[in-house]
Amino acid sequence: MIANIGTVLKSKKTIVVCSILLLLFAVIAVFAPWISPHDPVKVNLALKLKPPSAEHLLGTDHLGRDNLSRLLHGSRISLGVAFLIFVSAIGIGLLVGTIAGYLGGWVDAVLMRFCEGVMAFPSLVLVMGIVGIFGPGLMQVVLALMMVHWVYYARMIRTMVVSLKQREFITAARISGSSPWTIIRKHLIPNVLPPILVMGTLEMGWAIMDISALSFLGLGVQPPTPEWGAMIHEGKNFIRSHPELMIFPGLMILLVVIAFNVLGEALSERYGVKRRY
Repeated sequence: MIANIGTVLKSKKTIVVCSILLLLFAVIAVFAPWISPHDPVKVNLALKLKPPSAEHLLGTDHLGRDNLSRLLHGSRISLGVAFLIFVSAIGIGLLVGTIAGYLGGWVDAVLMRFCEGVMAFPSLVLVMGIVGIFGPGLMQVVLALMMVHWVYYARMIRTMVVSLKQREFITAARISGSSPWTIIRKHLIPNVLPPILVMGTLEMGWAIMDISALSFLGLGVQPPTPEWGAMIHEGKNFIRSHPELMIFPGLMILLVVIAFNVLGEALSERYGVKRRY
């Protein structure tokens, strides 16, 4: 019993610490234009590759742009796009999963076979293929990641709905004359959404890594827009002489992804939600 209490307290502490860290990053992303000391895209070759100083706390890059300002503005892209993908994927997955699970039959078969077909491919490879078709750019990356990520939510939600629709309260609602849409809206969605949101904290970390990886490969955010993966790509040519150009954005990605993953694991253990992989 003492061990169980210790585990609960440890889980609560982990959730609080990770939540505070992520809230801090969110505040930075929202207020980046006001707290950034310099214009993140302003080129000044006279200041290129300057070391940290009072005016440029993290130094400057190869074009004389302030590294700190670019890191702060980069959080807006990395976190904002990841959150957009997260909300959109859950929305589509929730719609498809509940319809497939509740209606069953050929509707369920068709939708789930499509999801299985998408899941047969490695997600990042499939995203790269989609971006390759439509061309590089931030919007193309967002659409590609949305098209790939929603299938995982749809599969999980469908499984939960199939289990829930056998419960007594769903049977009672059906007998009372409630329409399928009313049952889905009032009974199924409120029961499947909380565990899916918990699982989504893990997916946020993956989304950020995918966005950064695609930008590093030149398929995502295009210069001069500051984004952590793109900053690593720009700094790779100076890895020997100025490794901080890659280290700083890499640390930002590492901190955010670890915070999301640890928070997701803690919430999953606390509420008994199984991860999808």
